[in-house]
Amino acid sequence: MSRPRLRALVLAAGRGDRLRPLTDFTPKPLLPVAGEPIAGATLRRLAAAGCEAAALNLHHLGEQIRAHFGAEYAGVPLTYSSEPELLGTLGALYPLRGFLAEADVILLLNGDSLCRWPLEQLVRRHRQRGADATLLLHSRISVASFGGGVGVDRRDRITSFRRATAEGEVRRGVFAGAHALSPRLLERIPEGPSDIISALYEPLLAEGGRLEALWTARRWHDLGTPERYLDGVLESATRSLGRSSIAVGALVDAGARVRASVLETGAVIERDAEVEHAVLLTGTSVGEGARLSRVVLGHGVAVPAGARIESMLVTREQLQSAPPASSRVEMGLVLTPLAGHRIDP
Repeated sequence: MSRPRLRALVLAAGRGDRLRPLTDFTPKPLLPVAGEPIAGATLRRLAAAGCEAAALNLHHLGEQIRAHFGAEYAGVPLTYSSEPELLGTLGALYPLRGFLAEADVILLLNGDSLCRWPLEQLVRRHRQRGADATLLLHSRISVASFGGGVGVDRRDRITSFRRATAEGEVRRGVFAGAHALSPRLLERIPEGPSDIISALYEPLLAEGGRLEALWTARRWHDLGTPERYLDGVLESATRSLGRSSIAVGALVDAGARVRASVLETGAVIERDAEVEHAVLLTGTSVGEGARLSRVVLGHGVAVPAGARIESMLVTREQLQSAPPASSRVEMGLVLTPLAGHRIDP
């Protein structure tokens, strides 16, 4: 089988509502994971899979994304699609129909997922089965917190979505953020906002269309909430218990203690401070004798000396949006409990 032409769309237009106020000034696709933006890691996987060109759709703080990645990233030429009105997971494809029609296989990837995507295997399965679409499913994550998951039969053909069930279904899995699509589906995309499940996949199933699944057990994180962002970054960057990832340009006093944490460029930890299981973004500082555990420090946050903070997203008081109801303001900082952000059932 000849090597297919691959083009991709990375979904990067979301408002990042569940990550607010962290995303007030930084769009979610640019939040770092050990020095590289979330979407940057995805673009590198596309490059490794032989993708000839990729697009990113833009909405919230979209010009930051365009400025950061430019015309090319990791050797992949980039196209941008601005959405004054959010178009959804299917509608985002409509303005890019001409760009995507050049491909033999279209890859559609979630911009807030972190995974060592098995894209080559996904494309291979898609072409071998002659599928309309092939979805990557995770074999080890519970479907309870992810909308009920996706149902499949014994041949790994998809039978249902969300909490629906269908005859012949033997297993359910969590969608792991990657689709392979046939270009012929571009003709079915309606203009305007639309959801890929309700407007494309469910009608295809009703018509007898062929939707396939590829299973993976690779580490995958949906980074859509502060708690998931913290856990995903720590697992991805530290790998083993007790190890930390400290960027060049971060400063840790010899008398400070850092354990199983990720420090981005410009982070500073002063004498006698203790930081564990935390993510410190660019320009943050932890004052003398402070104690942090399971904390995300947003860009530019300065934790005062002696402070004690646990299981919090910490951002500066100057916000663009109202903080979540569970937040409180202390020490000139907005403290939001990690568990205080709603996760869709």
